[in-house]
Amino acid sequence: MAMSTISSGLGKDQEIWNNLKKAIAKSSGFKQWQQEKQSAPTETDEQVREYLRSTLETLAY
Repeated sequence: MAMSTISSGLGKDQEIWNNLKKAIAKSSGFKQWQQEKQSAPTETDEQVREYLRSTLETLAY
């Protein structure tokens, strides 16, 4: 795989993550989770990752 192909793939991945992150941050489930958590504000990226981790752990049961 050529280096330009790898770079363009990473750019697409970042674009997908940014769009997914925005959609999750707007969701009612995420907003409710934020209210229940009541922790110090952090970056949206970090909050979304923690929300997804928590949600997946709950679904794993």
